[in-house]
Amino acid sequence: MNQDLVVVLTTLALYAGLVVSPGPGFALITRLSMSGARTAAYAASLGFAVGATFYAILTMTGLVILLERVSWLAAAVEVAGGCYLIYFGVSAWLSGAAATGGESPDMPTGAWRGFRIGLLVDLSNPKGIAFFLSLYSVAIPAGTALWAKAAILVGGFALEVLWYSLVALLLSSRPARATYRRFGGWIERGIGTVLAGFGARLIAARL
Repeated sequence: MNQDLVVVLTTLALYAGLVVSPGPGFALITRLSMSGARTAAYAASLGFAVGATFYAILTMTGLVILLERVSWLAAAVEVAGGCYLIYFGVSAWLSGAAATGGESPDMPTGAWRGFRIGLLVDLSNPKGIAFFLSLYSVAIPAGTALWAKAAILVGGFALEVLWYSLVALLLSSRPARATYRRFGGWIERGIGTVLAGFGARLIAARL
């Protein structure tokens, strides 16, 4: 088998492991899907893919090294990302406290708002930089062909969209929606706590 093809398949297999692992993105998609904002959830999936691909391109081109070497800038990005996740988590928690009949009064709806929130949540998690640095330094040799690198970018983009779209489809089903209508307030509080927790961990790592 062509060596570059092996690199593509190996890298995407490792990438898939990251995508399916729980994180802020999964919490956001859960909130949107179960509340009935399916369009926003699908758009958020696209936002995740764009954000992840941006970090991947920075890593492949070596530009991310500049961010890593300027320690104060890397710290600022991480703290800012943590603050955003805490803000979004607190907003979800307060929505749960104010929810009536299992419906959140300020649930994001619409494709553009879903995409924007998905993009911001992905970009606000600078741990993605560390992942791409560690993955690409091990899985992608220096002499990898340009077509293989492009295939990894396209494949990673597709994995993000397909996985989170599948999650959105499953969690927007009738049983999931019925669960949200019954326990929407508690679900909002739980998701808000998870998002705020991720943000607090990002900030604590820089203290």
